[in-house]
Amino acid sequence: MTGTEAPEGTTEQPLLPGAIDQYLSPGDPALSPDDTAAEVRDSLVGARFHGADEVAVCAGSDRLVGVVPLRSILAADDDRTMAQLMDPDPPVVVAGHDREQAAWKAVQHGETSLAVVDEQGRFRGQVPPARLLAVLLREHDEDFARLGGYLASTASARLAAEEPLARRLWHRIPWLVLGLVGAAISAWLVGLFSGRIEADVRLAFFIPGVVYLADAVGTQTEALVVRGLSVGAPIRTTLRLEAVTGPALGALLAGVSLPAIWWALGDLAVAVAVSVALLAACSVATVVAAGLPVLMSRTGRDPAFGSGPLATVVQDLLSLVIYLAVAVVVVGA
Repeated sequence: MTGTEAPEGTTEQPLLPGAIDQYLSPGDPALSPDDTAAEVRDSLVGARFHGADEVAVCAGSDRLVGVVPLRSILAADDDRTMAQLMDPDPPVVVAGHDREQAAWKAVQHGETSLAVVDEQGRFRGQVPPARLLAVLLREHDEDFARLGGYLASTASARLAAEEPLARRLWHRIPWLVLGLVGAAISAWLVGLFSGRIEADVRLAFFIPGVVYLADAVGTQTEALVVRGLSVGAPIRTTLRLEAVTGPALGALLAGVSLPAIWWALGDLAVAVAVSVALLAACSVATVVAAGLPVLMSRTGRDPAFGSGPLATVVQDLLSLVIYLAVAVVVVGA
């Protein structure tokens, strides 16, 4: 068994954002494939480690060949070797790998820790469960802050709740101004269709519902796409599925709305107009919500920062245009 024992009473240093190897626990034990369970149990007794939930198995010059859960070592017969107990294909990342993508790799493999190696495959150490959880929590907070257009980096994400009034206003006003511009354009669009709305004021009843539902569908899509981009998931699969999900959700909402509105108002034309608008608006919303983060990512911008407020403005305007245009065509000018 190799590895340096962590000194008793050692205090861990604060972890900085960045690469996953900054989250390695010091003094991780490492085993040989020929070590037996009895030998390993004897060597672990009385030793103190920062993390030993899963123990690395190395061959040759510290080349990682697998990991063994501590529970398997404790439950194994004395003569069982680490080569027999180990997982020969554990989640492994190279030092310098992005911390969020690395943490999600461990989660997707169902492992409680993550092995880190250098470019030659030599074992560098493991990231224990507590630190993996810290990475995921930090990234969760960061994604929410950036997705809302509130903060562009993690440096002050955790201090956002305690910021003074001046800084709160500074972070929020730009996006509120963008929303104000969108509201002004919306008012102008409604003014263009004022004659049709005055002729049948019932059309105005459904503007908030169509806009809100399309926006909600788009927000769900955007959250999935931003998360996929941040953890390195295959984005094409997400885009393909969302391209189908939007129309499917729109069709379901339209199917529910059509008989309900027809029954409530007794006007089939208005019911059809609202239903068709929901189908079209939800379909477009998923395209906008998926395309905007991808576009920002490909242009070198953070896909989470500001895409939420910007997508909301764009989706709301498009939903309004779709609804008013459909109303004019279906109900009549």
